[in-house]
Amino acid sequence: MKKLSHAEILSNRLTPEIALANKRHPVTLVLDNIRSLYNVGSIFRTADAALVSEIILCGYTPAPPRMEIEKTALGAVDTVPWQYQSSAISAILELRQKGVKVFAVEITDSSRSYGNLTTDDYPIALVLGNELVGIDTEVLAICEGALEIPMYGVKHSLNVSVATGIVVFEAVKIWKNMKRK
Repeated sequence: MKKLSHAEILSNRLTPEIALANKRHPVTLVLDNIRSLYNVGSIFRTADAALVSEIILCGYTPAPPRMEIEKTALGAVDTVPWQYQSSAISAILELRQKGVKVFAVEITDSSRSYGNLTTDDYPIALVLGNELVGIDTEVLAICEGALEIPMYGVKHSLNVSVATGIVVFEAVKIWKNMKRK
């Protein structure tokens, strides 16, 4: 086994132009009231790696251009389609009108495992909320369901950017496996 050089890795990667023009996975991220610019940047980088359709920044979630976002995004703000909408509720209602299934990534009394997505759940939007209080009740009320990451230790939650990575890559994996069948 040999670690690939930076040049070898780049030779297998999309260019930013091709990435933006490429067919993307049917996964949208709705970030509602995320406080940390670094979390937002990290989520952009994950969204680029997973080739998600779009990120919708809502509420007081910070938007590019910001040096702190760029520090963790490493250029992904230029390769992931994104928009800002002041209201997560409006964004979610627009997505639902377009036939997108909207799921909160949240622990609720009726959450299901993030690994139990089906064909009917796509295209999908994942709503991710504030680092301290999660997703607002009003926003949660208009989601079609909630996806939960099981917690096996003492803590009952993960950092929002870590949770995003886990759920996004599982959603993409499930979608790709469905497409093969």
